[in-house]
This record gives sequence, structure tokens and C-alpha cells, in this order.
Amino acid sequence: MHAYRTHHCGQLRAQDVGSKVRLSGWVHRKRDHGNLLFVDLRDHHGLTQIVTDIESEAFKQLERLRVESVVTITGDVVARADEAVNPNLSTGAIEVRAREVSVQSAAQELPLPVAGEADYPEDIRLRYRFLDLRRDRIHANIVLRSNVIASIRQRMIAQGFTEYQTPILTASSPEGARDYLVPSRVHPGKFYALPQAPQMFKQLLMVAGFDRYFQIAPCFRDEDARADRSPGEFYQLDFEMSFVTQEDVFAAIEPVLHGVFEEFSNGRSVTPAPFPRIAYRDAMLRYGSDKPDLRNPLEITDVTEHFVGSGFGLFARIVEGGGVVRAIPAPGAGAKSRKFFDDMNDWARAQGHAGLGYINIKGGEAGGPIAKNHGEEATAKLIAALGLGPDDGVFFAAGKELPTAKLAGAARTRVGEELGLIEQGVFKFCWVVDFPMYEYDEDAKKIDFSHNPFSMPQGEMEALETKDPLDILAYQYDIVCNGVELSSGAIRNHKLDVMYKAFEIAGYTKEQVDENFTGMINAFKYGAPPHGGSAPGIDRIVMLLADEPNIREVVLFPMNQKAEDLMMNAPSPVSLKQLRELNIRIVEPSKS
Repeated sequence: MHAYRTHHCGQLRAQDVGSKVRLSGWVHRKRDHGNLLFVDLRDHHGLTQIVTDIESEAFKQLERLRVESVVTITGDVVARADEAVNPNLSTGAIEVRAREVSVQSAAQELPLPVAGEADYPEDIRLRYRFLDLRRDRIHANIVLRSNVIASIRQRMIAQGFTEYQTPILTASSPEGARDYLVPSRVHPGKFYALPQAPQMFKQLLMVAGFDRYFQIAPCFRDEDARADRSPGEFYQLDFEMSFVTQEDVFAAIEPVLHGVFEEFSNGRSVTPAPFPRIAYRDAMLRYGSDKPDLRNPLEITDVTEHFVGSGFGLFARIVEGGGVVRAIPAPGAGAKSRKFFDDMNDWARAQGHAGLGYINIKGGEAGGPIAKNHGEEATAKLIAALGLGPDDGVFFAAGKELPTAKLAGAARTRVGEELGLIEQGVFKFCWVVDFPMYEYDEDAKKIDFSHNPFSMPQGEMEALETKDPLDILAYQYDIVCNGVELSSGAIRNHKLDVMYKAFEIAGYTKEQVDENFTGMINAFKYGAPPHGGSAPGIDRIVMLLADEPNIREVVLFPMNQKAEDLMMNAPSPVSLKQLRELNIRIVEPSKS
């Protein structure tokens, strides 16, 4: 018999009754019934119930052990009584009567329980992450993550992609988020950077003629944590293709995403390919977001024209000053009390906005300050244009276009949640396309890139030379699922003359472009194919599939909000000897 186990803890069934077995695992739970002691023994694969009576030596050993101690148990498989069968457990038809117990490692008192799903403070969970990972839900999430990555790899290979590994130590980039810098010992005063993404390298792979590349790529960015973004590092399905249009990229990745979501959906429906395409400007108008959640049926409407010269003076003045008014429907909200509308207004103010106007319709009668001042005929015309029913409501956001769109989008989400309109049990995908190439930077008072400076502008050189920069669109696209942006992507600008012109509009000289992007510029001088790609986030994909609200729940060893690893005590000071080897001196931050 094997020293530790003949079976794992999720393996034994009714047909194994009468067998002598050996199991090893952690003591998950103990239940003392006086003359009988029941122990749930857990390993990676599942649970098996162990039973021993008070006359047995095994009873004495197990009784004094704390939960989470590691033991090896030798015993006999017996059938449970009919009334004791647990249909929710794969091993629920049997139990093992313990003959011998060998304690491999006795556990001390636990800083957090493993059995059960009680919520615990983040700092305790992260400091003792190895215990947190023993909990059923988190353990299952990490297994799901591994299975999802394996499925993605298979699907990418089936689509004709080949996996290549790009460097981890590279050059710092002036674009994007803050780099993590790595000092060079042999080149004093110089630094490597950890890659924010393999962007340059994957484009160079296309220049080198590899055609279809992918990798499950680690990426490093020194940026703050969010619910859908880990601080420090994350993983993405990075891919790039040569001689492709935007539609070719969509056609290649849609079967992968649809397939992996369908495989791990547990019965939830998935948008069939081809996924809907929504132009950026339409997304901002109809949904108030460039990552629209299509589970929410509400759509925003521009009603600016209805308030030109309106009796509702506040909106009339906003429109006269060049602002906009957006309407967010609230179907059935007429049945709500006034408190519902006031709470929405208070919420908007708490978000830093001036507030939300509203019209409340009860039995066909429109109420509220806007209806009262806008005028009966004008209000009736507005209600008809919005298609509102006799017991509906509508909220209004007004002001400059971009902040108004964002407020309307946030209000759309909140109204959908408050009224229970968000469709459950579905994964709704879409592409957001036709992003503007440039935007006006109010702080710097200049034109700047709005999304990705290496994207191909629609219309190429002709557009750059003849159009207002703020009217130029780019071949840039985002893939969105349930309101979560999985990735940005683009058809790349592979033409040097077009690239120099694109950067010139944003205020860069040819010399600056050559200096900052040496590797790519040099490569493009020797023949670059048209190419494009994207990089869906692995962590976000698994977060959606696991139905988790925070990305931390699907990452093995996450950092806290301050980018600290509490378990390994990182970042931490290093010795003076190490600093000297790297020719580095610590400069303490100013007290002020």
C-alpha cells in the first residue's frame, strides 16, 4: 500500500465498500457525537467522511487535533445508512472507518477559518493567502483559471496561432502607465523596465514574418488597484496577426472568446458570433460609456433640442451655452414614491455632479419641477418622443457633452439596478469600434492621442492632411462583456510616413519618435506587413466566469490596494551591499 494514499478524497464510491484504503489530507471539520467522532477529510479533489468510535486509538488521535492538521488515515470503506447518504457530496454514499491515523503536520490555531465562506478582512486574507486558498470557493476559482487558460491555448492553436515568449526585461516606454524599473548592475545608472505589455515585441514578430502570434503574457504596470484590475501585474491573451483587416481580427478571436465562455458558462447564455459592433460615439450617446453593459435594456436619448428656449430655465441656459441634455428612461418608476427620484438626485450629487432632473408620470399625468416649468404641450411632446408610458419616469443629465454622457451612463446603470432590469445568467459581448484618433487635452491646451498612438488612422495620410484632427477616426476597438472591457486592440500603423505625420499632429518631432521608439522604427524601415491584434485580459475573463466582483478572488497571490504583498512582505528594504552593487543610493522622500 502506498505510503500516503491509495485514493484521493473525492474518489471513493459505493462500489468501493469493503475495500481497505489509505487517504491523506487536511482535517476540514470535526463533529463529536459522544461515542462517535466524524471527520471530513479534504484534499484538492474533494471530501471523504471519516468515522471512528471512542474505543479506537484513532478516536483519541483525531479528537485532540485542530482542524487543518494534515493526516494520513488507513481504514475500511463502509456504506452509509440510507438516511445518512449525502447526495450533494461525490463521496456521499460511503464513509471510511479509521483503523490507523498518522499525523503528518499538526495545525496551530487558525487566523481565519477554512470551512465555510465567512467574509474576513482583506489584510488577514492576503497575509494568510495559503489558508485562504484552501477555502472551497477560492480553490475552485483558481482551478477554473487554470482550465480557462488551457482551453484558450487549445482554441488559439486551432485558429492557426503559434505561441511565442517575449522578453521580460526590456526598455522603458514614455507612453502608457508607470513602468516598474530594474537597475542594471553591469551598466551603472541604466535601467531595464518590466513590460507593460508585449506590444512592441509582438509587432516586431509580425515584421519578422511569424504571421499569427499569441502568448498568455504577464504584464507589469505601476498603477493603482481597482475591482477589475490588479496592482503590479496581470495576465492577458496577447495576440497579433499579419495581412489582416479589422474584421479578420474579429473573426479570429470571436470563436475563442465565445467558445471558452460557453465551455465554462454553467448554463449561462453567451452572445453568438458575430458580436454586435457599436461605434464609439453611438456607445457614448446611447449607453454613456465606451464599455456598455448590454444586459441593461435602457438606452439614453439626446433631448437637447427639446429644451431650446424651454420654460425650464436651467436646461435652456445650458443648451444656449453649448451644452447637451440626455434622457435616461425609468420604466415603471411612476409606481415608485418621490423618495426614489430624490435618492437618485442625491446619488448624482454625491458623485460630484449638479444632480439629476426628472419627470415622474403617474396615470398619464407628468409631475416634477421640469414638467411644471417646461410647459404642458412641450412636456407631452417630449414624453411622446421618448416613448414613455403612463406610469414611467425619466431622468435628465445636462451640461458639457462628455461629463453629461458619463453621468447619464452611470445613472442608466443605477436605474437598471434599482428597477431590477439587469438580465441575469447571460454573457453579452460587443465590439466598440471607430474610436477617435485624437482628443483635446484641456490641461496642456493641445491635441493629443486619445487611445493608442500606433493605430492606423482611418483614411491614412489623406485623413491626417485634410481633416480636423478631432474628426479623424482610428482602426481601434475594444471587446466588452457585461460592461467589463476585456481588451483594447487596433490595426497598427505600419507605414513610417503616416506614423511620423500622426505623431506630428500630437506635437512630436521626427527625432523624438525615432529616439523613443527606436526598435520599432528601425524595423519598419525594412518592410512591415499590415498587422493588428488585441489582448483580452485573462484575470477579467476568469472574474466574469467565476461571477466574482473583485479580480483578487481569481488571482493566486494578489497584492493589496497599496501594491503590497503582505504574505511575502514585499516590497521590502534591501541591504547596503545590494545597493552598492547596483550603484544606487536611496533618496528619502521630502517630509513635506
